[in-house]
Amino acid sequence: MPELRYNPLLDTWTMVATNRQNRPHLSADYCAFCPGEGKTVPASYDVYSYTNDFPVLSQKPEGVDKKKTGKNFIASEAYGKCEVILYSSEHTQKIYELSDEHVLKIVELWTDRYRELSRDKKIKYIYEFENRGEEVGVTMLHPHGQLYAYPWIPEKVRAELNNCKKYYRQHGSNLFKDLNAAEKKYKKRVVAENKSFIAYIPYFTDYPFGLFIVNKKLKQNFTEFTLAEKNDLAVMLKQIVKGFDKIYDRPFPYIMAIHQSPVNSAAYKDCSEYFAFHIEFYPPLRAKDKIKWYAGSEMGAGAAANPLDVDGCAAILRAQIS
Repeated sequence: MPELRYNPLLDTWTMVATNRQNRPHLSADYCAFCPGEGKTVPASYDVYSYTNDFPVLSQKPEGVDKKKTGKNFIASEAYGKCEVILYSSEHTQKIYELSDEHVLKIVELWTDRYRELSRDKKIKYIYEFENRGEEVGVTMLHPHGQLYAYPWIPEKVRAELNNCKKYYRQHGSNLFKDLNAAEKKYKKRVVAENKSFIAYIPYFTDYPFGLFIVNKKLKQNFTEFTLAEKNDLAVMLKQIVKGFDKIYDRPFPYIMAIHQSPVNSAAYKDCSEYFAFHIEFYPPLRAKDKIKWYAGSEMGAGAAANPLDVDGCAAILRAQIS
């Protein structure tokens, strides 16, 4: 039975979901995401979203056994939503092999799901993301992403919001506005730019190719973007992923994390002053066949170490994109 368990050391929640032990894993001759194959996937689609068959969170969760809780054992029902976002009906399609119009449909689907789920007042944060490659734990190779809608604001996002708010109070400026300007002035870490977005590997990144894509107008979420901005994002995503794949002449694994404004949250209702929509990439490769592990220092203490020169990585990626 899925449930949330409170971690008082970090002031956050752990999702416990033993039902996920049964999810499918890299079958060579079957794909539940291909048209007509899975029990919930239609016979024909271009992009498609549906409720995850093995969810951590549900809008109709089971109750919590209060007999097993107490002062130090705090639990809550696993309320929320977990969805699969299918990018294409073609099993081996890469995002940059899709037309600009098709990738725009993916962006529109992300927008629609954000808008719809934000209407649920119990939802506090909507997180759209993609895991790509076995190196980051992908169990189904069909091109897809996921969406988690949480009843709380996850620890990392909350830290970003709080630190951006602190920066705003100290400097009277939006941190992402200043980062965009500083990286553009420095030039060497910027890898791509268009009218709506700028992509750079930030000075402080903890992954060798830990790219950020940031909205220039500092908008907060997909629902605020114009059609032109959505199209600019679609084009840039294609450029970035294609550039990644060319670095080592192989499919480049990554976690793509879309960070947007919280929903239904009074504490961050003013975040448009200090926050901005951005996408963070976590690519684990430090060489073609070597992984930059998040190991003892990173996982145990939260103290990151980047093994490669950031400026050099940016130059490599920029050359592949251009």
